[in-house]
Amino acid sequence: MISVKRTLVVNVPAAQIYAYLVDFENATEWDKGTVRCTRASGDGGVGTTYTNVSKFLGRETELTYVVTALESDRLVALTGENKTVVSDDKITLTPSGTGTEVTYLAEFTFNGPAKYIGPLLKPALDKLGNDTQQTLREALLRLR
Repeated sequence: MISVKRTLVVNVPAAQIYAYLVDFENATEWDKGTVRCTRASGDGGVGTTYTNVSKFLGRETELTYVVTALESDRLVALTGENKTVVSDDKITLTPSGTGTEVTYLAEFTFNGPAKYIGPLLKPALDKLGNDTQQTLREALLRLR
């Protein structure tokens, strides 16, 4: 498993951030790798599924994400999956001064032949984490 964790602090209330992030279709605005993200089923709550198309290392890949947990104003958790990877994503919100600390943790587990090259992808996943940290910050600051 490869973990990518980034934390940022923005001067935006947690409730406002939560309302934005709980709609995973917004990932096109804040996740550097997401090309398209559409709700496939559900009402946005636990069990809702999304079809997410991401670009990674020059290739597009599609994952089906399922919302696995929602805790009002503090946690959004999703699991994305296709035949080569499972991505467990958790976004945690914590009050920090007059703003909010946002922690994004993505844990990637590679399957089949991809599990052998998975460790080689760590630098590219770290770069994606850095890029997403920046685009997430920019998107959240636009909420003010």
